Amino acid sequence: MLHMDLAQLVALAAVVDEGSFDAAATSLHVTPSAVSQRIKALEQSAGQVLVRRTKPTAVTAAGESYLRLARQIDVLVRDAAAETSAGRPGPVTVPIAVSADSMATWVLPALATVGPGVCFDLHRDDQSRTAELLRSGTVMAAITSVDEPVQGCRSTRLGTTRYRPMATPAFVDRWFAGGVSVDALAVAPMVVFDRHDDLQERYLRRRTRRRLDPPRHYVPASADFAEAVALGLGWAVLPHEQSDEPERLGRLVEIDPGQHVDVVLHWQQWTLQTPALERVAAAIRGAAADHLL
Repeated sequence: MLHMDLAQLVALAAVVDEGSFDAAATSLHVTPSAVSQRIKALEQSAGQVLVRRTKPTAVTAAGESYLRLARQIDVLVRDAAAETSAGRPGPVTVPIAVSADSMATWVLPALATVGPGVCFDLHRDDQSRTAELLRSGTVMAAITSVDEPVQGCRSTRLGTTRYRPMATPAFVDRWFAGGVSVDALAVAPMVVFDRHDDLQERYLRRRTRRRLDPPRHYVPASADFAEAVALGLGWAVLPHEQSDEPERLGRLVEIDPGQHVDVVLHWQQWTLQTPALERVAAAIRGAAADHLL
């Protein structure tokens, strides 16, 4: 740790962000050889491999703390330059991990209020997995269902997103004409975001106390996911931001009134305080107070 320099840390972040040594060299306006030498010097100082030479490149478990340090130093340098008017610092980039549902409903309007001087690098993943991006140093903040603070971070409860099982009236007439039963849920097609999405499974387990394997449509985009339900491809649990208007218009109905799946969300961020990150955090907390239970 005592023998690293800023250029080595910058190279580490660039290699991870750009996905290869060549792309990192282009972004830093140096040769690929220079990037490679900086990474090797950093690894020699650390006494272990910090970067996996895969496609795309990624940090090893040992490299996570170095990547986090690289991002923290970059933010501090930019903030200091802005405060002292030293040079012409570019905007501070704040990488954030967020779920597709939150991004498609309330997070983007919140970020739009932050104002100039901050750019966002949004990483989409399931809310149960976004904390891993924080732990690896990929992001400096995350909206996550994990309440236990990641090392070096603090956690604030934001509120609860409530998901209700919804479908079109025609779908309900076809698949649930006799009511929502175990037999009906076992065969009625459902819409699932991706292989990590367990919200529909949580509803099924709570409702039936059994493991069912109904037909599934995988639709990995939040707006398209809700539209797939509204088009009658299957049923799914939806947040109120995506279900309220179609429900008012009669396009969607609850298939099982009174049943729901609640996901408690938390904002985790570095304990290192910077003006840019605090502005983002304030915007997220304010929007969560308006949109979440």
